[in-house]
Order: sequence, then C-alpha cells, then structure tokens
Amino acid sequence: MTPRAPSRTAGTRDSLGYRVFTIVNTALLVGVCLAMLYPFITVIAQSFSSSGAIKAGLVSFWPVGFNTDTYAAVIGNGMFWRNYGNTVLYTVVGTAIAMALTTSYAYVLAKHHLRGRALLIGIAVFTMFFNGGLVPNYVLISSLGMKNTMWAIVLPGAISVFNLLVMKSFFENLPTELEEAAQIDGLGWFGIFTRIVLPLSKAVIATMVLFYSVAFWNDWFGAFLYLDKNELFPVTLFLRNLIAGASTTASESAAVGSTAADLNANIQSVTMILTVIPILCVYPFVQRYFVSGVMLGSVKG
Repeated sequence: MTPRAPSRTAGTRDSLGYRVFTIVNTALLVGVCLAMLYPFITVIAQSFSSSGAIKAGLVSFWPVGFNTDTYAAVIGNGMFWRNYGNTVLYTVVGTAIAMALTTSYAYVLAKHHLRGRALLIGIAVFTMFFNGGLVPNYVLISSLGMKNTMWAIVLPGAISVFNLLVMKSFFENLPTELEEAAQIDGLGWFGIFTRIVLPLSKAVIATMVLFYSVAFWNDWFGAFLYLDKNELFPVTLFLRNLIAGASTTASESAAVGSTAADLNANIQSVTMILTVIPILCVYPFVQRYFVSGVMLGSVKG
C-alpha cells in the first residue's frame, strides 16, 4: 500500500505558534499602514474642510464644514494650468535626459577593463560630497545663457550619483556571457547596450525613472533661482507663491474676515493634494519593479 503523504495540518504552518505569529504580524502591519495613511487622510480631509473647523482642530479623518472654494480658486486660475503643463514638460524632458546620461555612464563604469574607470568613479563620487555652492552655480547657469529657459531646470540635476552607482552595480551583475554571445553575432558596444542590456534592465530602469520623475516634479528651488517669468514657472513654484501670497494677505486682512483668510486655512492641504495626485497615478504602474530594481542594483552578486 502506497504510504500517504504527511498532512499539511500537521506542519508548522498550522501550529499554535505560527497562528499567533500570523495574527500579531498582521496586526502590526495594519497598524503601520494606518499610521502611514493617517497624515495623508488628514490632509485630504482638511483640503475639503472649512477654515473654522481647521483652525479649531476639528478635522481628523472626515471633512468638517465641506468646502471647495480653495480648489475652485486654484483650479480656476489660468496660470495654474500653464504652470502645470510646464511641470509635465520639465519632468518628461528632464527624466529622459537623466536616464540617457545615467544609463550610458553607468554602463561604461560597469566595465572593469575600461582605462580610467577609477578616475571616472572618483569624479562622480566626489560630487556627492562637494559642490561649487549656490552663487557659483547661479553664475554658471547665467553665463551659459540658460537663465529663463527650460535647460536651467533639467540639466543641473541630470545625473544623480546615487542612481548612477545603483545602476552601475546592476549592470555589473548581468551575465557577461550574453555580451560575449552578442559580440560573436557581430553587435558592437552600442548595439549590445541598446538591444541586450537595456531590455534586461527594465526593473532598475523603472525604479530610476520613478526617482528622477519625482525629483523633477517636486523641484521648485531651481525654478525659484533661475526663472523670472511667471509663464515659465513649474506648478510647484506657482503653488509655493500662492501659499506665500495667501499667508501674507490673510495676516493683513484677518481682522475683517476676508475670503483670503478663509482660503489660507486649507491652501497648503489643497496644494499638496494637487501636486501629489500625478505621482500617485504613476506609482502603481512601476511599483512592481521598485523593490526588485533597488535590491538587484544595490547588491553585488
């Protein structure tokens, strides 16, 4: 008679200790998720609440005194949409340039037989700890004629050394046999890079695209320094100026209870929601690559 396989109910998975561990682990993870979601839920609730409820500290998980006047004031501003389009343009162009430079530079650094490789790595790492400073950077951008242009936003941050080193480590982990086989088939280095290496690097590329796009999307200080024309501002700088203007106006006219004072109560919540929505829409599509891309690129096999 054929012996019966051991029942799964007798394994450690169904033991009392494992069940207790599962319950405790689940409870802890749910608690951590709630703790992380609480600030975001509160911001959403405040963005739809009345100024009196916000100032009284009555808003937590649900809007109190439902109010959409601030959303209407921000979205109804024509310059908001102009600057929103600028942000999309800066993010797309900046991320494309950054990925082209980072991937090509990282692939070169991944080749141990390259002459001067240590010097190139040293130059990149040096910039992580030392930079010219704010004034020299401003003088450089101005002297290159990039002030009040898109290039003043997308070029200074084109290469992140952290992203570069992560991608270099990822390329070093790729099997060299694939490149050797491609060379036998007649492919050059550029063909190997575009037709073999990049298709195998979707995970780390998606992760780096997310890093760069978030950085360009949230950046406002570069535009604050190098752009003087309102029609060139990114939406983050527009909203920053809106917050500053609302705060000043509200403080000057709070005594008379003006509309500006009411808008100022939840202007920060509204601006945070409007700027974070696009990133939240993009993140689910690249989230499945995120963990694998970072882990594969940060551990030398």
